[in-house]
Amino acid sequence: MRVAGIDCGTNSIRLLIADVPGESGAPLRDIVRQMEVARLGQGVDRTGIFDPSALERALAFVEDYAAQCREHAVESIRFAATSATRDAANRDIFLVGVRERLGVAAQVLSGEQEARASFTGAVSSLPEGADDPILTVDLGGGSTELVCGSRNGDIYAAVSMDVGCVRMRERHLTSDPASEQQIAAARRDVQAALDAADIDLSVPRTVIGLAGSITTITAKVLGLAAYDPARIHGARLSVSDMDAACEWFITSTAEQRAKLGFMHPGRVDVIQAGALVWQEVLRRICRDAGADVITHTVTSEHDILDGLALWAAREPNPPQH
Repeated sequence: MRVAGIDCGTNSIRLLIADVPGESGAPLRDIVRQMEVARLGQGVDRTGIFDPSALERALAFVEDYAAQCREHAVESIRFAATSATRDAANRDIFLVGVRERLGVAAQVLSGEQEARASFTGAVSSLPEGADDPILTVDLGGGSTELVCGSRNGDIYAAVSMDVGCVRMRERHLTSDPASEQQIAAARRDVQAALDAADIDLSVPRTVIGLAGSITTITAKVLGLAAYDPARIHGARLSVSDMDAACEWFITSTAEQRAKLGFMHPGRVDVIQAGALVWQEVLRRICRDAGADVITHTVTSEHDILDGLALWAAREPNPPQH
């Protein structure tokens, strides 16, 4: 069966077209895996509504993705809208536009639904050496999802925090480079969200980082000249190396970040905020679980996008054109 998942977040919009093998438990076979930066959540944290230019950008990418789904004869599509769409009072304009272009209704996922879909996608292609319990950290533009579970897909706890790279950038890290006061305020925001999160971070034995901020930071630790998903997926890196890379991003200038060969132009202005969130989450996990227990992190290129494709296979949702 050929399926598609489309994940429209606060910063990026991503497409996965894949074939689902007949044998149970076999991984998806990618046909198309594409990411674009639409910045749908531009200004939503401040205004509570979608900006017209952001809507125009996002819907243009939806139209392109719809054409690719038709070209590849996709049988079932799941389109998920997440943090920014949850927050925007005028979300119906976007949802109607998606339906008109794609032929299926968009699913506006709750924070917990987003977390569970991310975990499902991540464990669908786990690298060797991931010991239970597993904690996935899906760091998006508007929110960050923490899910604790097992390799076989059982979920013990799932939470969504309203801290993400776009939200923290717009709320706090507004100068270039960010000031010490701005960085301190952003840290307090993330720490407060972690304090309020109903999840026991002393439990995990494996930490898996998902999504663009974390994969980009991984590329920095690996010293990549260009973005290489094959090198990034499954990378097992020390917490100390991750922390140092995060610190570099937090204190860097936009000019320094833009010179990195693996850096997507649409992440240049928000990656420092993503690095700050990732650093604070990692530090909290190491504090609670023990720095001698959580010594490394694993990065995955598989996340909610894969979870959406698997959902499209489980519950067919054929487009109506």
